[in-house]
Amino acid sequence: MPHSFNKIWIHAIWATKEREPLIHSHVETNIHQYLSEQLRELGCPVRIINGMPDHIHCLFLLNPQKSIAEIIKQIKGSSSHHINQNNLIAEKFAWQTGYAAYSVSESIVERVFQYIRNQKQHHSKKNFQQEYDEFLKLYGLNNEENG
Repeated sequence: MPHSFNKIWIHAIWATKEREPLIHSHVETNIHQYLSEQLRELGCPVRIINGMPDHIHCLFLLNPQKSIAEIIKQIKGSSSHHINQNNLIAEKFAWQTGYAAYSVSESIVERVFQYIRNQKQHHSKKNFQQEYDEFLKLYGLNNEENG
């Protein structure tokens, strides 16, 4: 095969530092748009970004020239800087150190898209920690190894 072909969907999730509910509705769109622009600049087309005041979900295509770790590090760092430089939040903003990233089969991209789109409704039933624990269980991980 003379050409390489990659189409790897990533569902990434990360939280605000100490899971503080800092991403309020009046700044949410600005932050989501900035994250989307940053991902696109890194060669990672975005399908959707949404979240809650204490965490973000992103569904994007992985740039095969970059690792997930470097992509997430770059967008978390640049978005923290953007939020602080533009005084979008009254206090100093930072993301939590870790993140979760899962590959998504093409066959369920639409289901993951709907899940991310409906975050507010979804979280009226369960909090971030419950959701995180369910993801760890679903993917066969335990919290002590990945905390």
